[in-house]
Amino acid sequence: MHIDKNKNKGFTLVELVIVVAILAILVGILAPAYSKYVERSAESTDLENVRTAYGEVMIAVEIEEEKDVLKVVPLKQKKAGWQSSNTVSIAGISHSNGDPDTDHWKGDPVAGGVCEVSYDPKKGILFDWKGKNEDSSKKYFFDITEDLQKPLKESGVLDDLISKKNTYFEIDSKCQNSSMLPKVQAKLQANSLLQKGTWAYVGSPSKDSERYFYWTSVDTNKVGAGQKIPVIISTADGKYYVSDSTTADRTGSGPSYVAISGHLTQADNKKIIANGQKYDSLQEAYDAYEKELTGGYGHLKDKS
Repeated sequence: MHIDKNKNKGFTLVELVIVVAILAILVGILAPAYSKYVERSAESTDLENVRTAYGEVMIAVEIEEEKDVLKVVPLKQKKAGWQSSNTVSIAGISHSNGDPDTDHWKGDPVAGGVCEVSYDPKKGILFDWKGKNEDSSKKYFFDITEDLQKPLKESGVLDDLISKKNTYFEIDSKCQNSSMLPKVQAKLQANSLLQKGTWAYVGSPSKDSERYFYWTSVDTNKVGAGQKIPVIISTADGKYYVSDSTTADRTGSGPSYVAISGHLTQADNKKIIANGQKYDSLQEAYDAYEKELTGGYGHLKDKS
């Protein structure tokens, strides 16, 4: 019996090349469709996340009566502009690719970017689409690069304290009977953080690492004594923290007032800092402070 030895042979080189070519053609046809499907899915997720953020902002504004509410939504889409549809709508606001900015819509989505959802009492809702690393359009009422220790240093108060061999001092902005307070106030810039809220300098006149600046946006006289409040803390050696302190009544020869905290020792200052969060800049600390104020301390927002 004759057996054909070639009967069970595999693909020839030509056949293999043909199969690979067919697969390449199929991939070439299907890949763009799949890529478009993935991008549309990412865009759909982004839109839903932005709509959710819009709902959260409106609840905070209308029900909780908060102000300056901002929600930042990271985008998943990998291409600039809208791919699934030339026009999209959020909260009844429609925008097409390339449309000019309006009071309610700014920019177009970009790959790996964000959408900042905020509310302005005069203009209403705003959807601001931008790159992740773009500077925020957020406006601050003070100089964000301000040296918070500068007014104290320029006032001459530290030199006076050192010459008198004082090892610890306290200047509270609510203490109108203080002889040191007017000297510091005279050195404040018009756009200084110290022009608003309640603040205090405490600590060592001679050691930068043991001298602290406390600030809160609330009026402590309105808040009253014995209340926990969020604070920004700046140390004279250039560090920033967000923590909390407890207000306290102060009485003496002059008018009584509510201080930003009770009398603090160096150990107290270090404990308050240890209980807080460290930040690299005043801007980061202030942004974190605002979140604290609108979060667990929302009841204090009308006390400024």
